[in-house]
Amino acid sequence: MNTNRVQANADNRKLKRLLELFLVSTKLGVTSFGGPIAHLGYFHDEYIKRRKWLDERSYAELVALCQFLPGPASSQVGIGIGIMRGGLLGGVAAWIGFTLPSVLALVLFAFFMKGADIGNVGWVHGLKIVAVAIVAHAVIGMAKKLTPDRKRATIAILAATATLLWQTAFSQITIIVLAGLVGWYFYRNEQTSALPEIDVPLRRSVAIFCLTLFVCLLIALPVLTGVMSYPWLAVFDSFYRAGSLVFGGGHVVLPLLEREVLPPGWLSKEAFLAGYGATQAVPGPLFTFAAYLGAVMNGWIGAGVATFAIFLPAFLLVAGTLPFWDAIRKKQGIQGALAGVNAAVVGILLAALYDPIWTSSIFTAADFALAAILFTMLEFWKAPPWAVVLIGPALNYCLIFLPNFN
Repeated sequence: MNTNRVQANADNRKLKRLLELFLVSTKLGVTSFGGPIAHLGYFHDEYIKRRKWLDERSYAELVALCQFLPGPASSQVGIGIGIMRGGLLGGVAAWIGFTLPSVLALVLFAFFMKGADIGNVGWVHGLKIVAVAIVAHAVIGMAKKLTPDRKRATIAILAATATLLWQTAFSQITIIVLAGLVGWYFYRNEQTSALPEIDVPLRRSVAIFCLTLFVCLLIALPVLTGVMSYPWLAVFDSFYRAGSLVFGGGHVVLPLLEREVLPPGWLSKEAFLAGYGATQAVPGPLFTFAAYLGAVMNGWIGAGVATFAIFLPAFLLVAGTLPFWDAIRKKQGIQGALAGVNAAVVGILLAALYDPIWTSSIFTAADFALAAILFTMLEFWKAPPWAVVLIGPALNYCLIFLPNFN
């Protein structure tokens, strides 16, 4: 009886943790506007500052690890945190919570708003300004912890400079590698504080299976598509390959998907561009653009197949690498390299704060004033991000009626 009671209590705790993961990630999925870099700011505030599920260094290292992996980096960070909290099911709960709101919104767009011009709606601009405040808040918070001396501050600024001046699909990966080498050179012999344990409740055998499955699907799906005439197999293959080969953020998936879905005639170019415009106006990951495409092709079933296929590589890669990461990161030379990598992550976020977030959001003095107000709410009044997401568009709408707004 006692054994059964202990097991029941353990199961209840696990279920509560999974439910908490789902609810928190769903809240983020509803409120996280502004694209992948802004998502990392929202994650930092919710998971690190408020809930303290990871320390600053571990979070930055997870971000850097996900930058190395192909796929949607912000979704992979969320999946990684979910796996650390609740194993594979935790990763699934975190992914579903963060992804589902935008999937539902985009499927509804596909059904009811085909061709609608929502790109210039005023509340969308207000949300872009919110993203400025969120990312600025995250950059300052991470910089305090991760660039405490001149060397690391210099690495961060050089990383930001390189990111802004050299924009290719592989530039961020190269910058992170170089920063790691510089960090190893300067800090390889320095005594560093003990790193907190990253508990990854996932066996290495499971991780190896995930990596093997990722490679097998990448090789086998095109072969099977060539010899079998199942339409859904071709769709799954196209979206899986797009999710496997994207470096550099969600926007890079646009040309890949365009080459996959337009030549076969699965949908028109006009429908494709309308859906991409709608994707910019909803919260959550940009990869949920696949849900819109699938819905246009075949309703809810198409949305489910396309969404699962494009996110599956990201899940397999994170689950396959995390169990090995904690052992690797504790070696002294690796810690030196990670000091440089962490600084580079701050620099990359700083560059993203300017372009594309600032350059696509701050056009007038009123825009800057609103961004400053929202930043003050976050930094000094400790307002939760969801409140800023609600207040930002409302204040932006009010500013339209001020004299000399334009």
